[in-house]
Amino acid sequence: MVTQKYLDELTFNVIGACIEVHKAVGKGLLENVYHQCLKEELRFRNINFFTEMKVPLIYKGKELNADLKCDLLVENCLVVELKATSE
Repeated sequence: MVTQKYLDELTFNVIGACIEVHKAVGKGLLENVYHQCLKEELRFRNINFFTEMKVPLIYKGKELNADLKCDLLVENCLVVELKATSE
């Protein structure tokens, strides 16, 4: 069972991994660069994840044909959506 304490600790560790990536490579890069680096950092920290998983879109009980993907699903309970800006 996933507890709030577990989610809090996992979130803390994932944010720490994101900060480490940002410190290592800096700002202003493409999202894909951060994505690749974050995957390596999560592996380094032994945090399990799936990447670019297809997410079904169900509207009023009907599954729609939409190309939704989440960047990272961490430990089967935390969705991480990466965004990068030029500033």
